[in-house]
Amino acid sequence: MDGNSQRPKSGNQKPLRIFFSGIGGSGVSALAGFAAGKGHLVSGSDRAFDKDPSLPVFGALLAKGIRLVPQDGNGLDGGTDFAVFSTAVEPDTPEYKKAAETGLNTISRPEYLARLSSEFRTIAVAGTSGKSTSSGMLAWLLKELGFAPNFIGGGRIKRFATETNQGNYLTGGSDILVIEACESDGSIINYHPAFSVLLNLALDHHSISETGAMFETLSKNTSGPTVFNADDEELQKLSLKNPVSFGISRPADYMAENIRLSGFGAQFVFKGGASGPGLMKLNVPGRHNVYNALAALTLVDRLAAGSGMRLDNAALARALAGFDGVQRRFDVHLNKNGIIVIDDYAHNPHKIAAFMEAAQRISKKICYIFQPHGYGPARMMRQGYAEAFSGGLRAEDLLIMLPIYYAGGTTQKDISSEMLAEDIAARGKAAIAVKDRQAAAQAALAFDCIIVLGARDDTLSRFASELASFKSKPV
Repeated sequence: MDGNSQRPKSGNQKPLRIFFSGIGGSGVSALAGFAAGKGHLVSGSDRAFDKDPSLPVFGALLAKGIRLVPQDGNGLDGGTDFAVFSTAVEPDTPEYKKAAETGLNTISRPEYLARLSSEFRTIAVAGTSGKSTSSGMLAWLLKELGFAPNFIGGGRIKRFATETNQGNYLTGGSDILVIEACESDGSIINYHPAFSVLLNLALDHHSISETGAMFETLSKNTSGPTVFNADDEELQKLSLKNPVSFGISRPADYMAENIRLSGFGAQFVFKGGASGPGLMKLNVPGRHNVYNALAALTLVDRLAAGSGMRLDNAALARALAGFDGVQRRFDVHLNKNGIIVIDDYAHNPHKIAAFMEAAQRISKKICYIFQPHGYGPARMMRQGYAEAFSGGLRAEDLLIMLPIYYAGGTTQKDISSEMLAEDIAARGKAAIAVKDRQAAAQAALAFDCIIVLGARDDTLSRFASELASFKSKPV
């Protein structure tokens, strides 16, 4: 496949009966909703649904017409064409066994996404931080500018959210598909997109060298340009095919200049586009979001040029200003009379450092509540956590560590939040570990600015809402 238009096969085939195991996950729920939106008959299961069917993701899936069943294997019947399994579903579960016994065709979530991406003119957005925001911002820009894109992401884009869609997918009428290309499971090397975007390269699921090798393979597999952040030192070391650069500090093909950051937004001059320099405004905060916007604007400019379209800066600026972010990305639950409660997905050192830099502009005294996302990541990123938090915490700030989030499965529980907090306290910063959320709330409610951080656990957003409710009550 090359960068030229290719009509999607999925729009021409007859409806399929597809079952999704682990349908509640951010990536799998996006695929399930997308498939249903393309006219397929979708059903699925999730152990979280068995425990708490009231979670918002299940409400949206049901409203979409997707049938949800217990994760006991009985949902796989003879009418199922194939089953998509989340990588979080273990091979010894009843559904895996039922599929093997009946000879049902199965495919993993990343394999299914790779299959879908081959049917479209795909734009793969990669990087160890910012993928959800950048891919969603890009899809939003393309939609507003008339490209009618398709989108499959991990984050929930607020502008795409409806009663039947949590915002992590979009079905459009064109052959363009924007995907969030995650490196966590290594499947990124199986994508063969028309365009790729590399936002940054830092320690997350794998070592920097391992992730860098995957990014090089993605670039090699890309038929068109690889758009990359010229300011990222690790990306600079990679061998990229058809590179197109964007940046702030170093000379690049596309640049942001005259940047002005505020507590809840930013503005900058976009240079390098076909329409000449243009003033852009963002309604999401932080320097990291200027980079995200630059990546999206660069890709839009290149795509427009390849399509023979000419976009003026006024249209670009209107579209960009209309993007209001991703759920659980600087998600404001309360901002009234100097009382602020924010929820954010930041979970690796790079994301945490970028978030804290932006957060410092909104309050002089912040209580951060952080829930590490798994024992393996906590073990691998222990040093990075110490550096990121100790670098971002000021004398007036406090960090509260919740117990490590455990989603199930087999793992070594040889690290704890107490150990992580001790690492940060040893560097002279205020950090404590607590046994539960009630204890965290008791300590945090003394602050006028409270920020909840952590990944993979949707109930963190509920916790932030509860804190906002407490803080909004009259004293």
